[in-house]
Amino acid sequence: MKNIYLDNSATTRLDDEVLKEMMPYLTEEYGNASSIYKLGRNTRNAVETAREKIAKAINAEPDEIYFTSGGTESDNTAIRGIAYHNKKKGNHIITSKIEHPAILETCKQLEKEGFEITYLNVDKNGIIDLEQLKSSIKETTILVSIMFANNEIGTIEPIKEIGAIAKEHNIIFHTDAVQAIGSLKIDVKEMDIDSLSMSAHKFYGPKGIGVLYVKKGIIFQKFMNGGHQERNKRAGTENVPAIVGMGKAIEIAYRDLEKHTKQIKELRDYYVNQVKDKIPYIRINGDMEKRLPGNSNISFRFIEGEGLLLNLDLKGICASSGSACTSGSLDPSYVLLAIGLPHEIAHGSLRISIGKYNTKEEIDYLVENLVEIVGRLREMSPLYEKFN
Repeated sequence: MKNIYLDNSATTRLDDEVLKEMMPYLTEEYGNASSIYKLGRNTRNAVETAREKIAKAINAEPDEIYFTSGGTESDNTAIRGIAYHNKKKGNHIITSKIEHPAILETCKQLEKEGFEITYLNVDKNGIIDLEQLKSSIKETTILVSIMFANNEIGTIEPIKEIGAIAKEHNIIFHTDAVQAIGSLKIDVKEMDIDSLSMSAHKFYGPKGIGVLYVKKGIIFQKFMNGGHQERNKRAGTENVPAIVGMGKAIEIAYRDLEKHTKQIKELRDYYVNQVKDKIPYIRINGDMEKRLPGNSNISFRFIEGEGLLLNLDLKGICASSGSACTSGSLDPSYVLLAIGLPHEIAHGSLRISIGKYNTKEEIDYLVENLVEIVGRLREMSPLYEKFN
């Protein structure tokens, strides 16, 4: 049976170059990076080299880069750490209704602790209203956190404009850039980004390693106690092989960015056009211009997304109905509901996220099976029968 992976927003395959770079630190160079002997110094040097590569990729300084276990920890550390440190100044945080659960669930918890959260609306394409952002700012506003690009519909937010608004009002601006890093050029200085989250497994690096960027001068409270690693902000023995892999992965991503963006976008557009031509009663979700190159989110009317995914799986095709972090829920995507889709249409959504290893032949195989599966599922749907 075929094995076609089209869920690169959930995770990506480890790049062969990245694995090769990691291998010595899984075998010969296994020292603890906090040790003072040579074996430890070697791994410390590898950690700092990776830190420099990551800083360079986003135009930050190496000592503004903190290693974490991934995007969720980075988001939690940023939101909680900044909120707790600044609570004497104010208790108001602004975010959006379509953030990743790592942001939304953290904000819900902070609400229970006495913080006030404003959840901005988004338009039909998933873009926040800058005027609503401005009008939501209060004297007590201490943090704005808006994701760089949405994980379900791929929409890219006006990050530079948001950063300028936050800077004008002397408010800290954090962005969850987990989906954007490796796909888009990001300059934290030019975009006035004070804090940023990323995760290596979204750009062909290893799982279990992420980064939190925090601009120099911004203080955040740690919530991982123990040793004094990461400049006393994140206790725990450094995951050296993963850190090395993340440094190599981000280096490759930006080395090959133009080539892979062109290749991936062409495949994505080819897929969307094929579906539009061959399957009726669909809705493309998200902005087609301000969008991640590999993302496609399409709602197929009169069917359930879960049934579609299971049938695709039987054909060896890996896809998604939305975020991997909410895949255990039978409820329709909160992102699709936030952009105005009714429940019955939101339920029939399919997210395809194309990566650098995908081919046109795989897209043809996907479309061929989609045509058959959607047609068959609609024949069994009472909604479709009633519609016709």
